[in-house]
Amino acid sequence: MTTTTAAVARAAHAPFSIEPVSIEAPRTGEVLVRIAGVGLCHTDLIARDQFIPIPLPAVLGHEGAGIVEAVGDGVGKVAPGDRVVIGFSSCGSCPRCAEDLPSYCQSFPALNYAGCRVDGSSGLDAAGERVSGHFFGQSSFAGLALVSERNLVRVTHEDVPLDILGPLGCGFQTGAGSVLRSLDCPPGSTIAVFGGGPVGLAAIMAAAIRQCATIILVEPIAARRALALDLGATHAIDPAAGDLAAQIRAILPQGVEFALESSGRETVIETALASLTSHGLLGLVGVPPRPDSALSVNIAALITYGHRIHGIIEGDSDLDTFIPELIDLYRAGRFPFDRLITRYPLDRINEAIAAQARGDCVKAVLIP
Repeated sequence: MTTTTAAVARAAHAPFSIEPVSIEAPRTGEVLVRIAGVGLCHTDLIARDQFIPIPLPAVLGHEGAGIVEAVGDGVGKVAPGDRVVIGFSSCGSCPRCAEDLPSYCQSFPALNYAGCRVDGSSGLDAAGERVSGHFFGQSSFAGLALVSERNLVRVTHEDVPLDILGPLGCGFQTGAGSVLRSLDCPPGSTIAVFGGGPVGLAAIMAAAIRQCATIILVEPIAARRALALDLGATHAIDPAAGDLAAQIRAILPQGVEFALESSGRETVIETALASLTSHGLLGLVGVPPRPDSALSVNIAALITYGHRIHGIIEGDSDLDTFIPELIDLYRAGRFPFDRLITRYPLDRINEAIAAQARGDCVKAVLIP
């Protein structure tokens, strides 16, 4: 066992506590990674608050990047000293994984949300108390993380700052992948993105990469609207300025061909659906406020206009191909996600959560 410092979730809606945690040596197929930086994601907070019912106490964190310290038996993908980005877990053997769609792995909930290995064990404890780990196959709110080999993507470019790469494993790949993969927006198409957080602004950058003709951001925070315009949006709308669907149709009278909704709020989703042109496609990536959240859809309108709704997980990313693609786009200056990041020490995680909630920063990255 090795001791590391971790941010531990001990109760729903309560601050994280910074405390020492013991971590096992890597087992067969596992890798021990020293974390250089880990993104703070809304999914971590809904797990702490038990929307995802992971047993508490738990070490969360699922947007880690770092350096390989040790490898378990059978690991051949990485070696000690390698720089890596850590993504989500998948089984590698189900029909979806075989189709290079690991984010739709049929074992995704068990592998990412359960807080333990497949055999029920956890590699973490605090003074003899079992602590849930293996969140998204990593639990990277810590100085060290036990990671499934399949989760890892080796970073070969030394010129890329490692500490900020973790969000490519979830939030940034979700936004970018939604546009480039899930919706597959063609050049010259039109899109409205609802929500200017990390996912929404990554989608704005991806729409610019794809050369969409009209790129609209809907976002209440003025600074984020201004940033979106700088990152490639053609229009930025304040939802408080009046009827939102009318504002969008003032720009595109027939509506948008694509919409991406990142807030999870039912009323916003309904507005996004109403903003579509005929045969328009709405992508949903936002976590709803409650597990029983539901939509009211006018079936006749849906059929009449051929509107489509697509639930999206992780932007349809295949980690081994898509994360290197995003890094290449970053190095070329076409996906400047570093402009969204503010660094915080891990022991200031609660301050970072409050700052992100206020909109003071777009994406907090925690440095152990």
